[in-house]
Amino acid sequence: MTPANPELSAAPRPRVGIPWRTSHEEANRIINRLQYYFAAVTGVEGEPVPVSLELSPNELATQIKDLDAFVLPGAPTDVNPALYHAARHAKTHDADANREKTDFAILEHAFASGKPVLAICYGCQSLNVCLGGTLYQDIATELHTKIEHSREGLPPDARDPVHPARIEPGGEIAQLAAISGHANQNGAFDVQINTSHHQSVRDLGPGLRVAAIAPDGVIEAIEHEPHKHWVVGVQWHPERMKGDDLAAALFRALVQATRAAAAHR
Repeated sequence: MTPANPELSAAPRPRVGIPWRTSHEEANRIINRLQYYFAAVTGVEGEPVPVSLELSPNELATQIKDLDAFVLPGAPTDVNPALYHAARHAKTHDADANREKTDFAILEHAFASGKPVLAICYGCQSLNVCLGGTLYQDIATELHTKIEHSREGLPPDARDPVHPARIEPGGEIAQLAAISGHANQNGAFDVQINTSHHQSVRDLGPGLRVAAIAPDGVIEAIEHEPHKHWVVGVQWHPERMKGDDLAAALFRALVQATRAAAAHR
């Protein structure tokens, strides 16, 4: 069978680092959620590479130096609020210090080397905090929204809740939405996204912009200096949205940005 895109298939497969979601899952080899990220990267001609949360700083630096891009996955833990100088909310989940240090080391390296990053759910929050931003620690109790952003109370095998979001014009995600969606009268794009998070971005870290927002004002995506260095964070789970054009486009764009960045290094 002839490949749909022979040039893409013949190109080297970018090595995309994906940290384990939590220390607990790594120690017990729980991979059911992590596999979604691996499948999404493999589906766009990337090579997913697991990144252990148990590495020493030197071991971690050595591994990520040889990787081409990164996906920061979701996680059932929360970023330690002490990292953004906030008191812990009663609804805040326990932190995973190993995941935090791994994400922050990856982000520091990615910004220093110009390597692309797709940060998803917890990863999006980690990106914002790493750059000096803050978080709402519990959307339901702090924002009193009628939109259900969390999966709390749903059976493990239940489908993710879905709600609308507006993709703001002018950024990386807007370019992808233009291919798969329709602009509204303000030049933004209205899309449907899945949702599984009880925290969200509050104050943006320096260099970040809002790229998508829910009808209740919850920030659903952020970008760092669009069109300069491909760093995108989304609160939804594109790895679990099989058949969705925008979800697939996010992973394709990550690989395309990786090849473009490598060509300029």
